[in-house]
Amino acid sequence: MDSFSTLIVSTITIGIVHALAPDHWLPFVMIGKAQKWTKPRLTFVTFVAGIGHVGSSIILGTLGILAGITSIKLQGIEATRAEIGVYLLIGFGVAYALWGLKHAKHHHSHIPDLSQKKVVTVWTLFAVFVLGPCEPLIPLMFLATAYGWGGILTVSLIFSIITLVMMILQSLLGYAGIQLIKHDFAERYSHALAGGVIALTGLFLYFI
Repeated sequence: MDSFSTLIVSTITIGIVHALAPDHWLPFVMIGKAQKWTKPRLTFVTFVAGIGHVGSSIILGTLGILAGITSIKLQGIEATRAEIGVYLLIGFGVAYALWGLKHAKHHHSHIPDLSQKKVVTVWTLFAVFVLGPCEPLIPLMFLATAYGWGGILTVSLIFSIITLVMMILQSLLGYAGIQLIKHDFAERYSHALAGGVIALTGLFLYFI
């Protein structure tokens, strides 16, 4: 019981630290600001992306446990996924920034495909988070195998809840803060700035 309690405390702590990374909330803040999302929409998009983020690692970890694959091999797969996720985040940021610059040139006109761009952006963001794994989760799942599937389920749920709550809270706090910035330049180039910040976030994760 003591060792299981330690595992639970470790899961909570690691989940909090993991979710503090800027890529878990900053993209939603910047895109939400640029596309003028409401807080409910921001919460929903962050939640769905978060489900994809933790869910992909839970599925991979579960399949690995069932197939008898070692934790080290799965961590190698997760590391590769993480690298792909970073590249996609950078690419998405650059592409969105370039589109934002084009949009800024036509700031006073109505761009007919803007609504479609918003939908594409949300799905692209979701895909990036699905491919961006929760690296610490799989080792925790393997440690939980000592307590059976009940232990695995408990660790997975706790880590997922912590991650989702942290992502949503940080996104809402960041969104509330960025809304205080009122400037014509920031409004006109909001999409370009959002893409640039997301690309820089990806670069930051690449070099750390």
